[in-house]
Amino acid sequence: MRRMSEGPRTSRIQRQVVQLILDRRLTAGAPLPTEAELMEALGVSRNSVREALKALQALDIVEIRHGYGTYVGRASLTPLVDGLTFRTLARHDDDTAALAEILQVREVLEVGLIRRVATTVTEAELDKLEDVVARMESAAGTGGADTSGPGRSFSDLDREFHEVLYASLGNDLVPQLLAAFWTVFRRVSGARGRSDDPPPGTTARRHRDIVTALRARDAEGAQRAMAVHFRGIEARAAQEPRGVG
Repeated sequence: MRRMSEGPRTSRIQRQVVQLILDRRLTAGAPLPTEAELMEALGVSRNSVREALKALQALDIVEIRHGYGTYVGRASLTPLVDGLTFRTLARHDDDTAALAEILQVREVLEVGLIRRVATTVTEAELDKLEDVVARMESAAGTGGADTSGPGRSFSDLDREFHEVLYASLGNDLVPQLLAAFWTVFRRVSGARGRSDDPPPGTTARRHRDIVTALRARDAEGAQRAMAVHFRGIEARAAQEPRGVG
């Protein structure tokens, strides 16, 4: 009976710690009360507090710094990334469908958001996008290496483009979500030995088309260009993996 009650008890204490953080309006990096203070405030044992804090650390809600104390975490999407990566890799029976699901979520987000970007993106941000595309085009001609920065790959430039693209929205959650699904897709592709990107030159050209439409404030054209971009990735992702037995 004791073991059966541990889970619900720990979950309850987790919720209480989270509520304490919210009630006290603590922000990322702020110190939490000591274990003794939490024990007294919540009316639970030291072990119960420690178990709850460990569980919250796994969710990046708290950060335990051994020898220093416990602090409010960044509440990043790392747990989501790790969970989705495992969920996708665990689908041993259908790698292609699992990758397609991740890509579909990215596509829905980006194709939907690009219309709004067409009305909010500034000329300075368009110039940044132009610069990234120019570097992509240069890298496409040098075997995928970005000569403007040490250790940067074509994939790095592709990711930078999408990060800059949605900056004008002023929504902190958007780049975090896009980065999360991007990371999951890359991790799974790498683990499965897939090379799902179209040729660099093709990718650079599709990104150029997106910027051209945005320059013209053509929301529909930008949306079409983004959809074409994803169609190319999806076509490659549907291919059989190479180098995997």
